[in-house]
Amino acid sequence: MGKLFGTDGIRGIANKDLTAELAFKTGQSGAYVLTKHSSKRPRILIGKDTRKSGDMLEAALTAGLCSMGAKVIPLGVVPTPAVAYLTRYYKADAGVVISASHNPCEYNGIKFFNSDGYKLSDGIENEIESYILGEKAIEELPTHGKVGYVSANHNAVEDYVAFAVSTIDCRLDGMKIAVDCANGASYETAFKALNKLGANVEAIHNTPDGVNINHMCGSTHMESLQAYVTSIGADIGIAFDGDADRMLAVDENGKLIDGDQIMAACAKFMRDNGTLKQNTLVATVMSNLGLFMAGEKIGINIPRTKVGDRYVLEEMLAKGYNIGGEQSGHIIFLDHNTTGDGLVSALQFLSVLKKTGMKASEAASIVTVMPQVLRNAVVKLENKNSYMENEEIAAACKALEDEFAGEGRVLIRPSGTEPLVRVMIEGKDEEYITKKAEELAELIEKILG
Repeated sequence: MGKLFGTDGIRGIANKDLTAELAFKTGQSGAYVLTKHSSKRPRILIGKDTRKSGDMLEAALTAGLCSMGAKVIPLGVVPTPAVAYLTRYYKADAGVVISASHNPCEYNGIKFFNSDGYKLSDGIENEIESYILGEKAIEELPTHGKVGYVSANHNAVEDYVAFAVSTIDCRLDGMKIAVDCANGASYETAFKALNKLGANVEAIHNTPDGVNINHMCGSTHMESLQAYVTSIGADIGIAFDGDADRMLAVDENGKLIDGDQIMAACAKFMRDNGTLKQNTLVATVMSNLGLFMAGEKIGINIPRTKVGDRYVLEEMLAKGYNIGGEQSGHIIFLDHNTTGDGLVSALQFLSVLKKTGMKASEAASIVTVMPQVLRNAVVKLENKNSYMENEEIAAACKALEDEFAGEGRVLIRPSGTEPLVRVMIEGKDEEYITKKAEELAELIEKILG
């Protein structure tokens, strides 16, 4: 991982870590690397979420892109997956998103999509970074009529909504749907799409003010939507995160439906209708054991990747699969979009309910969610990747796995940034697995701390 680019672009506190100067250099370097082999003027889209700092960063980023001769097309406030789709639809050379996804309002971020609507590879990000940091120099800046300019677009929301609606072949008349927009990028698109399909839509947290994005709402804080669904008698609730690339649901009883349950319901429906490629759903190692047990029961293959949607996507592209995602609700329907798309995921799940006549609770019951306990072991930074080399730790993990005999599991992995080893244990008895997770975390701290 580079010094600036993390697992999902450049991210930090706006005007402190992510400054206007850094945004300018990122725009300039990104435009140079992504379009240096093009003989024509590059066309680059910019979308953003509702954070107050988005305007500042957009202005700086635009200046950087224009300094490389780009035609910059601002899309305004749109979901991250809208930028991925519209980059392809408008035949642009690249797309840029200004967003920090599910993080609080003081954070912001910058990430790029290539001309095909995919996130950049590590190699391309590293090259962009080398120019931002001055390790490589941009040879020459354009002058005269070759300097870039801005060309407004006023159709982004409508074009994205039309695309999302086109991904299902049924209407949603008669369905009462509560939507939590997280005061973020979905505040227009979600309501418009569901309304267009005939649903009775009731929205909450859809009045962004620049600082209330993700604040006690959206897919990271489901409590208010759970209460709202039962109070208005909705058939289902849908919650997005700040940039609307993920979604979770709430059934008619106010109970959470997580990404594992949504993926399983959609994958089974796809299998039953002959559209599930190679009978496979891709998940990560952090998906609930209940998902994998459901896969065995209904006869769907579920390979596991490392944590992170980029690894899910890599597996899907390499093997030709068409659905995959994470428990957090970041789900990729590759027949429709190149990245996780909260609105598209919601529509796929809603169409399953509509076509099967099932209630949300019934569809979600395909996965029996097993209790999951997570504990952190604080270790020395140099030891965090060597936990399984220790015989005592390895033996303790194996003893627990043997004890569970397929009805529980132990997963240990290092933190990406902190001096921590994360211990996750799943099993039927929450009290027992909590005790075992704490014991294992203490053992790891004693040996590696």
